[in-house]
Amino acid sequence: MLTVALPKGRIAEQTLELFEKAFGEKIVFEDRKLILETKEFKFLLVKNQDVASYVLHQAADIGVAGLDILEEREYDLVKLLDLGFGRCKISVGMKNEDSLDLNAPQITIATKLVNITKRHFAKKAMAVKVIKLNGSIELAPLVGLSDAIVDIVETGTTMKQNGLKVVEDIMDSSAHLIANQNSLIAKKGEILALYEKINAIIND
Repeated sequence: MLTVALPKGRIAEQTLELFEKAFGEKIVFEDRKLILETKEFKFLLVKNQDVASYVLHQAADIGVAGLDILEEREYDLVKLLDLGFGRCKISVGMKNEDSLDLNAPQITIATKLVNITKRHFAKKAMAVKVIKLNGSIELAPLVGLSDAIVDIVETGTTMKQNGLKVVEDIMDSSAHLIANQNSLIAKKGEILALYEKINAIIND
């Protein structure tokens, strides 16, 4: 039996729909339950940010996590498949009247994606001071806490409503099927069979 870590919310629903198509059985979590067992799988419902940790420490064999989280955490996990949903961008945002000064001695950036931010600006050879925030990132440049932000952007509406604009995109993200390295060895047949079924549906 494979243990599958799913992020709560829309991504879990879309993933379970894929599993239903692949295996021909209805998969529904009972109200407020966090574990669901079927004939072939044990599903765990966890916070989006925690999926990769469950898979890394082999509490789950496989899971579904956004590429942004995988790139930020830099965990040693196997990316099996881009599932094609949960699409968003990681972007740099600034106040509408500001622009990104590549020659500034240092710029201050507020973000929850510290590693992605540092790597991006290191490639540009720009000195940055990164302030880690956990929410309401858009507020930071409005009150002078930062020059810019790096955040997840789906439609861009939240930035626009707060007088910010996207000045550049860092990366695209979407939901990925991931596996634990040891699980991939121990349960290779089961994981590859699952991969093939889901891959066939995605590419149908």
